[in-house]
Amino acid sequence: MNKEKKLSTIMNTLNRHYPNPRVPLFHTNTFTLLVAVVLSAQSTDKKVNEITPPLFNKASTAKDMYLLGTENILDFIKNLGLANRKAKYIYKLSEIVIKKHSGNVPDNYFELEALPGVGHKTASVVMAQAFGYPSFPVDTHIHRLAQRWGLTDGRDVIQTEKDLKSLFPKDCWNKLHLQIIFYGREFCTARGCDGRVCSLCRELYPNRKAPFVTKKA
Repeated sequence: MNKEKKLSTIMNTLNRHYPNPRVPLFHTNTFTLLVAVVLSAQSTDKKVNEITPPLFNKASTAKDMYLLGTENILDFIKNLGLANRKAKYIYKLSEIVIKKHSGNVPDNYFELEALPGVGHKTASVVMAQAFGYPSFPVDTHIHRLAQRWGLTDGRDVIQTEKDLKSLFPKDCWNKLHLQIIFYGREFCTARGCDGRVCSLCRELYPNRKAPFVTKKA
């Protein structure tokens, strides 16, 4: 299958399964989206969504979160992995958003990535889903599927992001990154597919004989 056909097959399949993907993390505004993405590091979206509604009901703005304080934030998120560290991150980023950005989440990579607990992937999610800026955040699902589908060599997530951006139309990036995540969770899972099991892998590589070994992010 040539490159054009491969990309068309991938996009058609994903659009069929997930025509209107929504951010899987519960949030009520840009600030709570930022907090939810920070909390999702090394935690499942399901677990994050269990603890964020009461937290955001209490504090949905940077000011309210800052006034809540580190210990009270920790009480809400204590069942998440790295809870102590995340509580400190959220308290400190709330303080910075108040003091440096007048309570508003910054809308550029430089200032977002300067916030505690916010790396490039987190900033990319916020830029894409809160501000509509074309981005292609790469998580473990996307990194795995991009390799299985022959879209990148899997060297690292930075290279995977560059490769995906070079292959797909810019106006599709924000939707595609969610679609690939959902497909990776539902069909092309880490243990349930080895590059020969899910329907899309079989369609892209019908003659693949051996399991495809992916490089971890």
